[in-house]
Amino acid sequence: MRPQFSDNRLEPIHDKVLSEERLSFDDGQILYESPDLIGVGYLANIVRERKNGNTAYFNMNQHIDYTNVCILHARCHFCAFARKDIETEGAWELSVDDFLAKAMYSIEQGCTEIHSVGGHHPNLPFDYYLRLLRTLKEQMPQVHLKFFTASEIHHLARISKLSIKDTLEALHEAGLDSMPGGGAEIFAPETRDKICRGKISAEVWLDIHCQAHELGIPSNATMLYGHIETTEDRVDHLIRLRETQDKSGGFITFIPLAFHPENTRLGHLPSTSGITDLRNIAVSRLMLDNFPHIRAYWIMVGLKMAQIGLNFGADDIHGTVTEEKITHMAGAKTPQVITADEIKRLICEAGRVPVERDTLYNEIIRKGNKWYRKAA
Repeated sequence: MRPQFSDNRLEPIHDKVLSEERLSFDDGQILYESPDLIGVGYLANIVRERKNGNTAYFNMNQHIDYTNVCILHARCHFCAFARKDIETEGAWELSVDDFLAKAMYSIEQGCTEIHSVGGHHPNLPFDYYLRLLRTLKEQMPQVHLKFFTASEIHHLARISKLSIKDTLEALHEAGLDSMPGGGAEIFAPETRDKICRGKISAEVWLDIHCQAHELGIPSNATMLYGHIETTEDRVDHLIRLRETQDKSGGFITFIPLAFHPENTRLGHLPSTSGITDLRNIAVSRLMLDNFPHIRAYWIMVGLKMAQIGLNFGADDIHGTVTEEKITHMAGAKTPQVITADEIKRLICEAGRVPVERDTLYNEIIRKGNKWYRKAA
């Protein structure tokens, strides 16, 4: 039976979704503006189940941020994380030994991934990052190292005086397995210039990810929403990602990131609503037809909204996490860690089948204190 939409503009989009026809910029605008959120979610769920069935993924992971000292501290108006220098209150920088000590949690808890990003530190030498990767890979070779945003890679290329390609190759050889999707913010140049003037452009961000993909380094992608961006900016952002994926094919997951204004220079703005969060999950699933996975990032939208997001286009609820700082320094009220059992319960309540994954979406099988990747 054909569904009844309260917004008849969703009818032709429904036909496109059923025929697997790519949606246009105008379609994206309608999806963002339609008052029929349930209808938009219904459409997103069609694509979600076509790609991933009834599965909802999660992973056992650990977040460790190596420093929050950043030369861009005064330029990113949305950031509550960065500090000017190590003498500034709340600043930190981890030595390789300090980082390793924290990372032992991954071994003890059976984590399959360490996620690490940081500020653009003015004084840490390139060798620090290489030693960090090599040391971790030597101590825990089975743990996937997802490190450094494209903006950080650009910074590392500058301090190493290497090309982007040579920088990526050196990091990859040292142990870098994949890249997170941070630093994308919003691609529209006028809006980007207002919230993070001086940060790498959209074109540079996309090019760095393309070069990583060419070298066999997969990555994620993000979009920061809920600040001063327009719906046109959001659709433009998604289409640029889609076009890049057509070329390089190396993006694994898209994560819409809800802006948290507390302790930032955009603190006068309200936090995103649940409606906005669900809409961004749904629209991203519909527009990014060539992305395998869409993540409901519970750290930013909360556990309950992430749970609902599993029926609005998302097939991934992120991981257990430990010591997430970037969002919490901007006022997030979510916990900093959650157990695998709690994640499974949330997924089951949403009517989905929980599957533990590694970073590349290989299924993880656990027996006692040991784990292994299920053969394809």
